[in-house]
Amino acid sequence: MPRLKTTFLSLLALAVSAMAAPADADFLQVAPADSSSAPTGAACADGMVISSVRFEGLEHTNPRVVQRELLNKAGEAFSTEKFETEKRRLQDLDLFTDITVECSSGLDSSGALHPQNDVGATRLTYTFQEIFRWIPAPAGKKTDRDGLMIGLALANLNVLGEDIRAEVQYRTSTDPFLDNNEYAFYASSPYLFGLPLGWNLEFLRTDSYDDIRGFQDDSWLLDLDLDYGITPHLSLLMTVAGRELKDAAFLPEFGFGFAFDFRDSKLDSRRGVYFEYMLTHVGEGDDRDINCNILEEGDCGDGMGGENYRELLTDARAYYTLWRFVTGATALVRYRLGDVERYDYYYHGGANTFRGHEADSNYLGVHEVLLTLEERFVLMERHAASIAGVNFFYGVQLVAGLDGSLLWDKGRPGWDDYEGAVYGGIHLVIPALDRIRLEVGYSPDKGEPVFYFGLFDKVTSSRWRSR
Repeated sequence: MPRLKTTFLSLLALAVSAMAAPADADFLQVAPADSSSAPTGAACADGMVISSVRFEGLEHTNPRVVQRELLNKAGEAFSTEKFETEKRRLQDLDLFTDITVECSSGLDSSGALHPQNDVGATRLTYTFQEIFRWIPAPAGKKTDRDGLMIGLALANLNVLGEDIRAEVQYRTSTDPFLDNNEYAFYASSPYLFGLPLGWNLEFLRTDSYDDIRGFQDDSWLLDLDLDYGITPHLSLLMTVAGRELKDAAFLPEFGFGFAFDFRDSKLDSRRGVYFEYMLTHVGEGDDRDINCNILEEGDCGDGMGGENYRELLTDARAYYTLWRFVTGATALVRYRLGDVERYDYYYHGGANTFRGHEADSNYLGVHEVLLTLEERFVLMERHAASIAGVNFFYGVQLVAGLDGSLLWDKGRPGWDDYEGAVYGGIHLVIPALDRIRLEVGYSPDKGEPVFYFGLFDKVTSSRWRSR
């Protein structure tokens, strides 16, 4: 799940302006190199003893937020490899546009050795360029069901300097305009009271006609996801949610799982693997007939009764990089046991699922498998930039890949349940949203190309597309 489904129109405007503006413009300063290749300074040689560590540029961020991500520590030998790793961890916080480190010897300005410093000791100075904090701006969301939704939002990406993100939003559909409405509050952080307990809180009010599954989504949702890091690569997961859907039963949700994460970075991953397994129970007993009186037929035939099922989820991802080429393979599998009503059926089609056709009522199922093999060419590495004092970053990647889709109701899937497509496009890497995706997909079964606009990595947006 994404840490924040935040605004994007203002971010897009910033990034486009940065690339369109002349290089010598007074209001635009771009970092000279990619984040992964920034020089560490002549004095930063491997093996030098670190005498002290200091931070510069932390105007809105508590130093402990940075400190807990560092691997190079006072009293130990400096390691360039550790710096590259901790830099990626700091970039994953999505709080900084640029991070550099400089080294100075353990000698003071007169050339004398600092007390308690050894010959060859070095002081590390980490310099941070913080990203914008407050975003009062237009808000947007792109889903396969409602299409492009726009509205207003107020977001703070670093509440109290503790890497807590919070946002309130109102969004409405653009086609048909004002027919589908959504009110949302999001809050999240990778830590809770100093513990490695990531949390993501979501409150969502929806009044929208679902023309894919054919019902009025008049609902309230409260969801809490927890991620406790047992080791640097192993986490325990838990989800607790409650959903009130008009003309259906109250739907509680409770799930447990675990995840192994050996990726070099959670955002824009280049190397490593990720594996997640979740078992979730949805509903409370078989109350299928709870609201049958609302139908003239009296048989709940429209699928608006209660439901009771268990979902087994597997999310697997693998990445490998050779020069500027990043190869990624992902698989999302969700299998359900029990009573699943039509309003919770999965659909395939669109930027967030299967890039071969648009989503409609012909592509529904209880169980799903989404497969993707993608090749990314890093056309422009991540660059820090500033417009009128607002700091951000951007990068550009060309992409091409294969999408596979399996969607079925009962038993085992067959070839009739499988679809394949090819796609290509361009991704703009930006803060908060991870990326903006502009893609064209083609399925031999449809025989015509389709243009797609998406936010976040597709494997991420596939997880929360129904909300």
